[in-house]
Amino acid sequence: MSPRSASVNEELRRRSRERLLQATVDLVAEHGYEATTLGDIADRAGAARGLVSYYFPGKRQLLQSAVHRLMHRTLYEALEREPRTEDGRERLARAIDAILGLARDEPLLMRTHMAGILQAEGFVQCPEQQRLAELLRDTVARHGSPAPETDYPMLRALLMGAVFAVLLPGAAMPPDRLRAELFARYGLDWELGVPPDGCAPPGGTRTQR
Repeated sequence: MSPRSASVNEELRRRSRERLLQATVDLVAEHGYEATTLGDIADRAGAARGLVSYYFPGKRQLLQSAVHRLMHRTLYEALEREPRTEDGRERLARAIDAILGLARDEPLLMRTHMAGILQAEGFVQCPEQQRLAELLRDTVARHGSPAPETDYPMLRALLMGAVFAVLLPGAAMPPDRLRAELFARYGLDWELGVPPDGCAPPGGTRTQR
């Protein structure tokens, strides 16, 4: 049997990494961070325990990469769903709704992710985070930003702040209110994106173009 080519090996490594990332998201969402071990993740992914350490220096870094992958995939699906559009205002509205939707639908996972970022390891620069950053950069550029490189970190910071506010135990803010604030900041009509349950914006006002 001839040895596998470099491209085949690379594809196998990519698939193994993807399985580990997906297993991490699934297990942490089901059982929480502390109850999930690297062995559990390897078992769910059908991978050897040593493979986890080969790709990631620790569980916290693995979780950040896994959540960044989830955020990237969720954002990409929202931006590219039918009817597809090149309209920058609609795409930015979809981006805001996608990230707020993750905070609503995956509270345990997103709360754990935010807590990890605030710990000593800080913000992990990984391929998944870079793909997410590229989508956000493209979104602000399509919205008309003259300086996407400096404006997309502001969008990222505002979205992270909104997620934190949605998830803050004992003092959580309503996602609709946060959506209205973000839409007002960027001059977006409430009807863009995916309006929650078709309801009117808080206060009954509409964003003016």
